[in-house]
Amino acid sequence: MNFDTVEHGPGDARHSIIWLHGLGADGHDFEPIVPELALPDVRYVFPHAPVRPVTLNNGYRMRAWFDLQGIDRKGPLDREGLEASMRLVEGLIAREIERGVPAERIVLAGFSQGGALALCVALTTAHRLAAVIGLSTFLMDPEVAGLEPADANRATPFFLAHGRQDPVVPFEFGLATRDWLAAQGFNVSWHEYDMPHTVSPQEVAALREFLSGVMK
Repeated sequence: MNFDTVEHGPGDARHSIIWLHGLGADGHDFEPIVPELALPDVRYVFPHAPVRPVTLNNGYRMRAWFDLQGIDRKGPLDREGLEASMRLVEGLIAREIERGVPAERIVLAGFSQGGALALCVALTTAHRLAAVIGLSTFLMDPEVAGLEPADANRATPFFLAHGRQDPVVPFEFGLATRDWLAAQGFNVSWHEYDMPHTVSPQEVAALREFLSGVMK
């Protein structure tokens, strides 16, 4: 499988963070967070989503992990696109393992649509990951998405964060995602901020503390 990624960090990294960007962005979007987190011995892998027409944006072609008709936990869902992107992320995890970073030292992170993809992979993968990060995102209704949660990451720490003034992904969708994961026995920490659909300095500071603990 060929991967289109932006990468930072040492070739002999002890940990890896696979970070999935949001709709219409690309792998460069979260490069500025690398020096802000200032984590040692970490390889950051920022993949580019495929370019595809997006129904939500009048069919305009842009980078998207799957097509979107709207922001709705009940769908409709581009299942084919979602499953293709899930396979791509599984391939990235496998490549990091081949590079010498075991799954239990790999963090899967994502913002907005990338966060939705990260959560779907974390729920279904057979790999036990170091941590899962979902920023300003939500999980599709698992019944609509056809997700059967596996057990590999029930004890894995999940960091979920959302802005109370988010005009793109409603704050309530983030709360519903948190509540569903907690009810299923996943290890969720919740962080909310007075911000729109973005990342705040306070959020980055909380992420740095979270990841430092995970990577001890």
